[in-house]
Amino acid sequence: MNDKTSNQFDVVVVGSGASGGWACKRLTEAGLKVALVDAGRTHTTKDYREHIPPFALKYRNLAPEIIRKTRPIQSLAGCDEYNYDWFCNDLEEPYTTPKDKPFSWVGRLRLTGGRTNVWGRVSLRLSDLEFKAASSDGYGEDWPLSYKDIEPYYDLVEEYVGVAGLAEGLPHLPDGKFQPPMGLSCAETKFRNRVKENLGWTVTPARTANLTRPINGRAACHYCGPCERGCVTHSYFNSAYTTVADALATKNLTHIPNAMAFQVLMDMNSNRARGILYIDRVTREQKEVYGRAVILGAQSLESVRILLNSANRSYPDGLANSSGVLGHYLMDHIFVGGGAIGEFPDLPDKLNINGPNRPSGIYIARFQNLPGGPRSKKFLRGYGYEGSGSSNFSWSATGFGEAFKRGVFDPSTTLGVGGFGECLPRWDNYVQIDPDVVDAYGIPVLHIHMTYGENERAIINDMRQSGEAMMEAAGAKNIKSFAVPDREPGRGIHEVGVARMGNNPKKSVLNQFQQTHDIKNLFVCDGSGFTSTACQNPTLTIMALCVRSCDHLLDEMKHANV
Repeated sequence: MNDKTSNQFDVVVVGSGASGGWACKRLTEAGLKVALVDAGRTHTTKDYREHIPPFALKYRNLAPEIIRKTRPIQSLAGCDEYNYDWFCNDLEEPYTTPKDKPFSWVGRLRLTGGRTNVWGRVSLRLSDLEFKAASSDGYGEDWPLSYKDIEPYYDLVEEYVGVAGLAEGLPHLPDGKFQPPMGLSCAETKFRNRVKENLGWTVTPARTANLTRPINGRAACHYCGPCERGCVTHSYFNSAYTTVADALATKNLTHIPNAMAFQVLMDMNSNRARGILYIDRVTREQKEVYGRAVILGAQSLESVRILLNSANRSYPDGLANSSGVLGHYLMDHIFVGGGAIGEFPDLPDKLNINGPNRPSGIYIARFQNLPGGPRSKKFLRGYGYEGSGSSNFSWSATGFGEAFKRGVFDPSTTLGVGGFGECLPRWDNYVQIDPDVVDAYGIPVLHIHMTYGENERAIINDMRQSGEAMMEAAGAKNIKSFAVPDREPGRGIHEVGVARMGNNPKKSVLNQFQQTHDIKNLFVCDGSGFTSTACQNPTLTIMALCVRSCDHLLDEMKHANV
């Protein structure tokens, strides 16, 4: 174990991703001494791989079966020969599920920056339609805060992160502090205009955390395309070279990489968190680090795993779990549950194999069950779509020689959309510790129970129907719609809700500042606290809530309440 006197900090933060990075930046810039317990290795310039050609790789990025040997789950989403070493080894870090309830826990990064190394970067605000959804339709619980409470933090985060987008004036998808949007293709422009004219639905350039104007020493996007392989110009938001780097620059941050958090250490007499027990991933040694307060931002499932593994005689069912709610109400977005694709042969773009390759697409705002509008009789809440449209080479052209060459350059212009839908919070979607399985570091793993219900299945079917309707409204040809009624949870990579916020300590784990009801100096600042999942991507809200919670912690420390 470490010598306590050399490992005492004001705050211990677990996790270096979207929330952990912001916690480090906010607190160190306020003068606090912070320790960052990071499961990942340090991010280096060798992790910028977006310009490496496939022929420079050992397997030319053409041997996914090699990657699947050690990362059979991670390879389902964004993990390939370029970046597989960023992801956890699934064989070393397993989890379990019931045989009839598969769950894909993908996006488990072991590199400083966490999921912000590979995230999709769609950055959307929530509104009171989501925060007060239960008051509208009677299902579940309202969030213990309103849009006005979080609005200034959305502003702060967007201006720092750099979000390209277009103001649309939609009350249920609030506008933000945008950089200029990335342009639309001809097919997308036609689709946007026709869908609005014929259906009244809003198609907007995706609100994306890719710069179109330089800020804070970060260059504007140069449209090379594969953001999931890194970015040498720092043009997309990654906490490794933004928030964490800013915190390190203050000299108030001590970064502890390769540190797998195991348990929250407690002072049982005072009912206070006193630090973190972690396992060194390199040496396998147990070590401790201490602080006046602890913030978990390891990613929802990882943070709750830490709390469940921290059970003691005062909290036998998991730390800060007097309510019994910890681990329950797991939600993940319905990932591309349904949608459609169509052709726009009258709108060919000039083809160039060297790009530009725009790193974003379009977003179709929710149009179901809106205030003052019709209510669906089939499902509650709603969904949005992500998609894109472009011209591509006709690689399947027929013929030989000159005829084949001409055929390849006959552009194929298509546009496709896939739905991202809200998942309702249900008690029977939950995680617990598997008493029979540990990972390579000796830490008990999660047993995950999750299924989609009738509401989600009804949304999936509606995604298909509405996707087809939009293609028809836009005049697309050869329309093909789809639905995936057996979509596996986890593929959305937006797991939230397992330590929900609420005003009632008997029905929630956290208060509106993501402070545990039971232990006043313990905070959980990732997606765990979401009371509902909404249909918008969660990362922007996770960051805004984290900054708000850190400001609350600073105020509590100032008044000696923590």
